[in-house]
Amino acid sequence: MGMLRRSATASVTLQVTGMTCGNCQTHVTHALTSLKGVTKAKVQLQGGKAEVAYDPSQTDLKAMIAAVEDAGYKAVQLG
Repeated sequence: MGMLRRSATASVTLQVTGMTCGNCQTHVTHALTSLKGVTKAKVQLQGGKAEVAYDPSQTDLKAMIAAVEDAGYKAVQLG
């Protein structure tokens, strides 16, 4: 009874468009990792992909896409 349960982690891959340089990559990474529940974001400039690990009880795909768009880029889920 009083055991601490670890939150489940999910992952999603986003296709991010509009990134043209390392600063863009940094902006997208920061936009994603600033969301509560995102534990890791690996953004690749080449290919425009973002692999995101997150706690689905704290954030969701819609919030991640909104964060990327607020940073000035476009994002859609891959797969």
